[in-house]
Amino acid sequence: MRTSSPVSSARYYKCIRRRATWFSLQYLNGTEGKRKRTGKAEGEMDDKEKRKKDENANNDDKVTLKKEIGLLSACAIIIGNIIGSGIFISPKGVLEHAGSVGLSLIVWVCGGGICALGSLCYAELGVTIPKSGGDYSYVTEIFGGLVGFLLLWSAVLIMYPTTLAVIALTFSNYVLQPVFQNCEAPFIAIRLLATICVLFLTWVNCSSVRWATRIQDIFTVGKLLALVLIIVVGLVQIFKGHYDALRPSVAFEFSQDPSFGQIALAFLQASFAYSGWNFLNYVTEEVVEPRKNLPLAIYISIPLVTLVYTMTNIAYFSSMTPEELLTSNAVAVTFGEKLLGMFSWVMPISVALSTFGGINGYLFTSSRLCFSGAREGHLPHLLAMIHLKNCTPIPALLVCCLATVLILCLGETHNLINYVSFINYLSYGVTIAGLLYLRKKRPNLARPIKVNLLVPITYLLFWAVLLFCSLYSEPVVCGLGMVIMLTGVPVYFVGVQWKEKPKWIYILLERVTYMGQKLCYVVFPQEDSSSETEPLTAKAID
Repeated sequence: MRTSSPVSSARYYKCIRRRATWFSLQYLNGTEGKRKRTGKAEGEMDDKEKRKKDENANNDDKVTLKKEIGLLSACAIIIGNIIGSGIFISPKGVLEHAGSVGLSLIVWVCGGGICALGSLCYAELGVTIPKSGGDYSYVTEIFGGLVGFLLLWSAVLIMYPTTLAVIALTFSNYVLQPVFQNCEAPFIAIRLLATICVLFLTWVNCSSVRWATRIQDIFTVGKLLALVLIIVVGLVQIFKGHYDALRPSVAFEFSQDPSFGQIALAFLQASFAYSGWNFLNYVTEEVVEPRKNLPLAIYISIPLVTLVYTMTNIAYFSSMTPEELLTSNAVAVTFGEKLLGMFSWVMPISVALSTFGGINGYLFTSSRLCFSGAREGHLPHLLAMIHLKNCTPIPALLVCCLATVLILCLGETHNLINYVSFINYLSYGVTIAGLLYLRKKRPNLARPIKVNLLVPITYLLFWAVLLFCSLYSEPVVCGLGMVIMLTGVPVYFVGVQWKEKPKWIYILLERVTYMGQKLCYVVFPQEDSSSETEPLTAKAID
C-alpha cells in the first residue's frame, strides 16, 4: 500500500504564497499597461505633478486593507455596536434584579463606569499592539497561540454567528410587527427576512469598506436620534410633574430585600447591554492614525453611551410605573404607545433600524477577527486574503455570513446566547489580565498610552465578582460555555501544532484555496510601509 509522505506546513504556505503572487502580478500588470497608455498625457506635466500622481497611483494599486475609518466612523463603530436592541427592549432585567428604581439607575451609571475602565485598558493594548483582531490578537501576543486560539474558536464557532442571528431575528420581528398586528409573524417569514438582511449587508461589506462605514455612521445617528426622542419626551413629562417613581422616597422602595447576589446579577444585565465597547480594536489597522484616533474615539463614545442609557431609563420611569416596565416585553414600544399616540410606530421602526446597524457593525468587526486568525495561521489561509480591487476580506465575510445563516436555520438561538454571554465576558477578563502580565514581562515596552495600574486591577476585581455570581447562579450555562471553548484544544493541536501532516491534506487545502482565490478574486495583502502597525509590533516582539 502506498502512503503519503508528510509535508511541512511551511512548504504548503509557500505554495499558497506563490499562487497569491501570481494573481497579484496579473492584476498589477493590467494596471501597469493602463498607466503606460496614459504616458503621453503625463509627459506634458511637470516633474512635481508627475511624482505626486505616481505616488497616488502606487498607493491605489497596493492591495492592502485601506485606512478609511476616521474619528467619526470610529465613534460610530463603538456606539453602533453598543447600542443594539437591548436598551429599547429589556432594561427590565436590571430593574428586576436591583429591586428598586433608584438602585437600577445607579447600576446603569456604574455599569458605564466599569465599561469605561475596561475601554481604557483596551486603549493601552490597542496602541501598544496595534493589530486588528482585538482580544484575540492581544491574548495571542501575550499568552501564546493556544489561549488565543480558544478565544478565536469560540468566537468564530458560536459567539459572533449566534449574536448576529439574534440581532437579525429581532430586526425581522420589528419590521414585520406592523404587517402582522393581530397575530404572530410566521416562523418562515421571520427567518427569511433575517437571512435576506444578513446577505444584503454581507454584499455591502464585500463591495466597499467605505459603504459599510457610511451605513454604520447613518444608522448610529438614527439610533441616537431615536433615543434622544425618548429622552426629550421623558423630560417633558418630568417638567409636567410626572416623576413619582423618581422621587427619592419612592425610588428606593425595594420590591425585594436587596442581596449581594441579586445586585451582581443586575450589574451583569447592564454589562451585557454595554457589550461592544471593544469592537474598534478589531479593526485597528483600518483606522486613520490609530495611536491618536483609537483612544480618542473610546473617550468620546463610552461617556456618551453611559449618559444616553441613564437618561433613557429616567425617561422610561417618567411615564411608566416599575410594575408596567417589568411586565413589558418591549419597553420602548410600550413607552411609544403611551406617549406618542399616532406616532407610536416610530418606536418599532427605531428598534429595527438600530438592529440593522448592529448587524452591519458585527459583520464588519467579526470578519476582521477571522482575517486576523488566518493571518496568524490559526484558520485556513484563504481567510487572510482580500479582494484585489475592493481590498475587502471577502472570504472571511462569507464565512461569517454562512455561519450566521446556519444558526438561523437551526431555529432555537436564545439558549445559545446564554453560553455566548459567558464566553464573551470571560474573554474580557483574560485580555485585561494580559495587560498586567505584559507590564511585568516587558516593563520597557513602548506604550503611547499607559493607564494607572488601579484601572485594570479595579476592573478585574469587579469582573471576578460577576464571574463568580454567574457560576453560582447558572452553573450549567457557564459549564457548557467552558465546554464549548475547550473543544478547541484538540482542534488546535491537530490543525495548528501538527506541522508534518500527510501530503494529500496539503494538496487538498491548496486546491481549495486556489479555487477560493479564483471565485473571490482575492490575494494576500501587500505590506503597507506607511502603517503604524509594523514598528510598534516589532517593538512588542523585541
